[in-house]
Amino acid sequence: MLAYGSICGNITYAFGVFLPSMSETFGWSRSALSGPFTLFLVIGGLLGPLAGFTIARFGARKNIFAGNIIAALGLLGMSQVRELWQVYLFFGMMGGLGLAFSEFLPVTTIINHWFIRRRSLALGLLFASGGMGGFLMPTLISLMMTGLGWRWTWACLAGLHLLLGVMLAGFFIRDTPEAEGQVPDGQASHDPLDEPQSILKDRVYHTREDWSVRDALRTPALWILLILFSVLLFTHNMLTTHQVAYLRDLQYSPVLSATALGLMLGMSILGRLLSGILGMHFEGRYLAAVFLACMGLGIVSLMNAREIFFVYLYSSLTGIGFGGMIVLLPHVMGAYFGRTHFSRIVGWTTPVVTMASAVSPMFAGFLFDMTGSYFVPFTIATALLFACCILVLMARPPLRDEP
Repeated sequence: MLAYGSICGNITYAFGVFLPSMSETFGWSRSALSGPFTLFLVIGGLLGPLAGFTIARFGARKNIFAGNIIAALGLLGMSQVRELWQVYLFFGMMGGLGLAFSEFLPVTTIINHWFIRRRSLALGLLFASGGMGGFLMPTLISLMMTGLGWRWTWACLAGLHLLLGVMLAGFFIRDTPEAEGQVPDGQASHDPLDEPQSILKDRVYHTREDWSVRDALRTPALWILLILFSVLLFTHNMLTTHQVAYLRDLQYSPVLSATALGLMLGMSILGRLLSGILGMHFEGRYLAAVFLACMGLGIVSLMNAREIFFVYLYSSLTGIGFGGMIVLLPHVMGAYFGRTHFSRIVGWTTPVVTMASAVSPMFAGFLFDMTGSYFVPFTIATALLFACCILVLMARPPLRDEP
């Protein structure tokens, strides 16, 4: 939770708060400043296979430790930028390395090793820390920028990330229960499904086999999950990068605009916890349809945010929907394909998700520069979300005899 929350709050959700001020300081367009964030996401995704290999080879703890050191140095570098290429270097490249080796893949791998029956609840608590970081940091960053300026604020984030992501997280994390003489769920037996009555009571599918990367890639279920993940991140990356600028264009104050982003991420905590609890009792694909619909309705509210009520309605609906989905997807992947090869399966499929989702910040910035409005990118994101509400129902548990 320390590792994931610090990456989300100090890096991923922070960039959009800095974007308007840095654009005003240097006269860079929003599409130009969206480029480093896109590079950040691309590197974080394309290095997925390498990250999956190093996690399997050296353990997630060492990945988190090394990646967060690089990320903290990148944040420090952001306080000294003078040219656009330096933003690409410090945030896009160095931040991207931190994202690849320290965020989603290693932390979900750790949870997948330690929990089976209560995996969704553990993931809900884990991802709630990301929501908490997103809830607290945008408002705090905006206030710090008002008092210290954006350069000193980047430097303060570097120190905070070094403390949370390296010193504390690196000290507490343990890779697998077996390395500590324990077993998943604290069971007496090494068989993860030695309590079938508990599994049946939860009414949620858990595979009894560990799928290989090759076999998993041949199942329709995995590719449907990848499409859902791509659309989810396509939408979320667009909103976190441009939401503050969009609301400021509507004449809302900088602090309120940043607070709306924080509220969205704060409400995602509720969605993450709800998803974690409900995911132990209901199939994830049915829950996902509900959460995706919440996100779609939230963006509709944002597009009509001429009154403050719709800003809060957007933040609430979108936050709950995103929070629920970010927990469900890794939970379903673990439930469908097992834990032994989890990091490699997710690692090899991450580039597909990344290339589909990382274009959204620059895509939205480009359309804004062309049209002077965010109407077109927000409409596209909404249509994709509602289409996925239907597609997710087809993501049934895979069978060995599938082609």
